[in-house]
Amino acid sequence: MQAEQVEISNFLSQHRPFDELPVEARDILAQSIEISYFRAGTEIVRFRESIEDLYVVRSGSVEVFRRNGELHNRLAEGGIFGQMGLLMNGKVRFPVKALDDTLVYCIPDELFKRYCAEYDDFADYFEVDEAEILRDTISRSVELSDLTTAKVKTILTRPLVMAPPDWTVQQAAKYMGEQDVSFLLVCTTSSLSGEAESGLKGILTDHHLRQSIVADGLPLTTPVSDVMSSYFKVLDSKAYVFEAMFMMLRFKLQQLPVMHRLEPIGVLTLSDILRYESQSSLLFVKGIFAQQTVKDLKLYAKQLPSVYVRMVNEDANSHMIGTAMAVIGRSFKQHLLSLAEEELGPPPVPYCFLALGSMARDEQLLVTDQDNALLLDNDYRPKEHEEYFVKLAKYVCDGLAACGYVYCSGDIMATNPQWRKTFTQWQECFADWIDNPEPQALLNSSIFFDLDGVWGETKLADRLKTFVAQRAKNTPRFLTSLARNALGRTPPLGFFKNFVMEPDGRHGQSINLKRRGTAPLSDVIRVHALAVGSDAQNSFARLDDIINAGILPDGKGRELSDALEYISMVRIRHQAHDIEHDETPDNTINPEHLSTFERRNLREAFQILDNAQRFLKYRYHSQSSLK
Repeated sequence: MQAEQVEISNFLSQHRPFDELPVEARDILAQSIEISYFRAGTEIVRFRESIEDLYVVRSGSVEVFRRNGELHNRLAEGGIFGQMGLLMNGKVRFPVKALDDTLVYCIPDELFKRYCAEYDDFADYFEVDEAEILRDTISRSVELSDLTTAKVKTILTRPLVMAPPDWTVQQAAKYMGEQDVSFLLVCTTSSLSGEAESGLKGILTDHHLRQSIVADGLPLTTPVSDVMSSYFKVLDSKAYVFEAMFMMLRFKLQQLPVMHRLEPIGVLTLSDILRYESQSSLLFVKGIFAQQTVKDLKLYAKQLPSVYVRMVNEDANSHMIGTAMAVIGRSFKQHLLSLAEEELGPPPVPYCFLALGSMARDEQLLVTDQDNALLLDNDYRPKEHEEYFVKLAKYVCDGLAACGYVYCSGDIMATNPQWRKTFTQWQECFADWIDNPEPQALLNSSIFFDLDGVWGETKLADRLKTFVAQRAKNTPRFLTSLARNALGRTPPLGFFKNFVMEPDGRHGQSINLKRRGTAPLSDVIRVHALAVGSDAQNSFARLDDIINAGILPDGKGRELSDALEYISMVRIRHQAHDIEHDETPDNTINPEHLSTFERRNLREAFQILDNAQRFLKYRYHSQSSLK
């Protein structure tokens, strides 16, 4: 070898993993290396560019960045970069820039991969963190959708128009005319016990002015605080556009104040969202309420698969798709309940129609059945009122079945008298399930502990959710039993992390992604959420509460989120593929039909689930033994 090559070989022998190579292999490496020089500030490799070499820093230093521009790492003499791109798809995953004048050794891709195959110690050094690959895949898919990643604050275009609560309606009306707006926010700033309180007190609209002054004949000197709406929803400025869109649809809002640190920074309207992005799911929901009969709804529902496919093809993530499908499902229920009340007359006592399971969690997909119940006011008297609610439940459940939401095989529907209860009866029912966690109670927990009010007196549902969250948090025996029950559905992994498949008539050997993936993940998350007293329903929102509570090891909450997102998206794309090929969508896949990269990520997602179940068993078994 030449003297320069000897010097390279000696340098490599002083740094891992090259010191593990036989001398002969290291010498061959030294003879194959090319040397490159980069001035300080020079980009060495750029994101998504092709990469053909492994880089070793000979002298100087470099900075490695994440795709969003955040600093990931700094490397000095002996530092190595480029392995992620070489091991994945030949594209740069982490861009690198020279911090100082830098000399690097460039090892050819072919030789690098040959040594990984021939020398285990060498390969082990470059083994990529499976969880990091999965996270990288998730973040890349999220980047592809502007609607998914766009924050509401980026589409605020209207000037913020505000008035104090002691203004008269005449002053407010004059000011609204000057500003050419149809509404304004009623705001004040105060402080209680040293803690900042939201300055937003209400919303005043043209409608309020017409109602108060024209219809009710109130004097022009009436304070706006007397006529404004004090019941309103708000959205944090960090929320996504799609979250705002579905909140406005769900609660039938015309205006949605956007808040930053408890203070309003703007008001969002549906027209703002429509100008930004006219999503087909939004238009579909509006179309539901335009249908006049159940027959019309049945015909209209045939468009839903196409809406689903379009969302998938537009690279929406699982949270957006799950939320959209849940809002669509709620809209069908709401309109059917409206039609039912038109036919049957007003209800004899207040009630709340409950959505259960995936719809309540905003995680509903196309392949789903009905899970619902009725929450009745405590004034309910069976002899006097039962007939009405029997007819109401049948009307809605039959209508949902006509629209493609098949009857629940377990008969968990409002048509079952067992699931029509007063508020007090539901409280007693949940209390019994929690205090006496028998097998049937635990089975019910996986459905009924995800509940949401869809129609009617939805505040009753909110009160019930609060009761359940508080009761479960303070009952360790129930949490222990629920945790044990959550271990019943295991991920499809064998001893050596190979897929364990089940016979399926259509797909041969296959994996049910719902039964063996998303469902057990939701079960694990539900246990932790109940343990920390979270009243959130969505699994991703629950994970936020769980992470903030600090009950999981560092990074494990994020891993659970990544695993749920990936398995959900594989399931979603599989269903969309079936629809596009005129096949009946389902939840089963054959992993052999996936790419090597997809199988690797799916295997890692299942492994995260397996680890989460192991931790669940340990944590709540330990808790129970301490009580």
